[in-house]
Amino acid sequence: MVAAACPQSPWKARFNRFKTWISKPQNAILLILGIILTLTTVFPMVTIVRDTVTVHNGSVDARNAEPGQVYTTYNWTDLFAPQTSTARKLATKNLWTPLLNSVLLSVFACIGAIFYGGIFAYLVTRTNMKCKKYLSSIFIFPYIMPQWTLAVIWRHLFNSNAVTGGSDGLFASLLNIRMPEWWCSGMFPCAVVLALHYAPFAYILIGGIFRNMDANLEEAATILNTPRWKTFLRVTLPLVKPAILSTVLLVFSSAMGSYPIPHYLKLSTLSTKYVELNVQRAGQASILAVIMMLFGFGILLVNQKTTSGRKNFTTVTGKSGQSSVVNLHAGKHILAVVFILTTLFTGILPIIMFAMETFLPNPGDYSFISGGLDHLTTKWWLTSENITENGMYGNKGMLYNSQIWSAFGNTLLVAILCAICAGTIGTLVGYCVSKNRRSKFAAYVNNMAFLPYLMPSLAVGVAFFIFGSRIGIYNTILLLVLTGTIKYIPFASRSALNSMMQLSGEIEEAAIIQDIPWWKRMTRIIIPIQKTSIISGFLLPFMTCLRELTLFMLLCSQTMIITTMLDYFDEMGLYAFSSGINLILIVVILLFNGLVNKLTGASIDSGIGSDSK
Repeated sequence: MVAAACPQSPWKARFNRFKTWISKPQNAILLILGIILTLTTVFPMVTIVRDTVTVHNGSVDARNAEPGQVYTTYNWTDLFAPQTSTARKLATKNLWTPLLNSVLLSVFACIGAIFYGGIFAYLVTRTNMKCKKYLSSIFIFPYIMPQWTLAVIWRHLFNSNAVTGGSDGLFASLLNIRMPEWWCSGMFPCAVVLALHYAPFAYILIGGIFRNMDANLEEAATILNTPRWKTFLRVTLPLVKPAILSTVLLVFSSAMGSYPIPHYLKLSTLSTKYVELNVQRAGQASILAVIMMLFGFGILLVNQKTTSGRKNFTTVTGKSGQSSVVNLHAGKHILAVVFILTTLFTGILPIIMFAMETFLPNPGDYSFISGGLDHLTTKWWLTSENITENGMYGNKGMLYNSQIWSAFGNTLLVAILCAICAGTIGTLVGYCVSKNRRSKFAAYVNNMAFLPYLMPSLAVGVAFFIFGSRIGIYNTILLLVLTGTIKYIPFASRSALNSMMQLSGEIEEAAIIQDIPWWKRMTRIIIPIQKTSIISGFLLPFMTCLRELTLFMLLCSQTMIITTMLDYFDEMGLYAFSSGINLILIVVILLFNGLVNKLTGASIDSGIGSDSK
């Protein structure tokens, strides 16, 4: 007689299924990455929420708390439910006005970036405008350069002693034109500068759609004698809608947490107000960071909603032909000249003006122009001794200043380590998620990897500032690398995921049949095939980290890395040094960008208009 098999317990069955699941390398890596990303993304956010109800020694909440009290709701009630007229005025100044300014600035930046970048994308891809190759290359310069570059140039051009105080800028010195205050500082210049900075987003995303658009749809409308304007509104624009939505989400989230541009152009936003409140009202400052985080979560939800419900358009016809090019006639030369002048302001002029600033006796004062070039000086570069005269304040010239070059070395170190860590983790996330496309856990890990990108940079910096201070790693390279890695993982993960999705599973299955280990399959098969996308996943964090200020400014001393040192020199009034650092950063970033282009053949604008004449 054969004995009946004992029924397997539910727990043992679950364990066996888990054991089978975890035996696959991509699943084991996915589980580890899920735990790491949850701890490093969620825990700092929980820490900052906790900080909003914590009593801070020396802060205003400590003076309103009972002796020995650890937690308090004072910060929330003082901001959202003030009891006195004075408290209501402070709430308006500290919360509602900065919040309104941040939202309006983000909206205006989105509109400006889409309008300017979208029109340029259409002209490059769908018309016979001249100088496309040059304009396509120079148009992306504002995004490659540090974010505050155009804000500083705006001040150098339009500031005047009569309106803004201080030295006269170029317009006041050369043309005796003094622009009004609303033009020189506040919402208008901030919106214009942010729109110019993020216009390359719109150009890259919308231009890619324009270039690869199925020509059958527009051809069908043409056959039906549909006017060109109606074809554009009813056919072309709906096809570009996903790219426009992506641009809105990316620009809105980035502009919401922007600090340098509102700081330089004097606009009160959530980010600038956080820095202002961080000492006396630390708990209320943390509430502002939580509000910025909530915007990030909202943007993530909108992104998922829009990408999951996108419509597809098709025609019942044959093979698509090349999209028709609109003949601009004489306008092809006029528009080319207009964009050459515009990109001269956004791409070439910053380099020239920063270089000029480092030779002025009084940086920012262009009155020397009327007196000739004899007044220029090289002291800001070549002074080799610590002197207190001539406005040097005991600093050596930039070529001899070991503090500047030490900070620059630290910046390179942080950028390299962030690129290695973010690139490696992002590549593994892309690989594992592509192998588990229908898994809810894979979708969760993918969202955890992408969430920091949609979070305002200052909010991420604040979360890691509080987190790092609590565990004792404030003002260390480790904290900068940890923060940069989490913030930049989305660059690598999205790049890797898009490329891995195009890779047939049969390639790796053939290697598995041959009993080739996982690490060898990755290094000998998968990585070589997708090396271009993977290299991009390492290079983007490196390039971004070199020019990062908002993310790092709370995490270290002002002389630790080159971008925070630039801000320090600005506060000290040593504008020649800050201009010199700006010039060094721009030149280094452009050199690295050119080197990458030569070595890999990849460029940000490749595939859009860089191959056009």
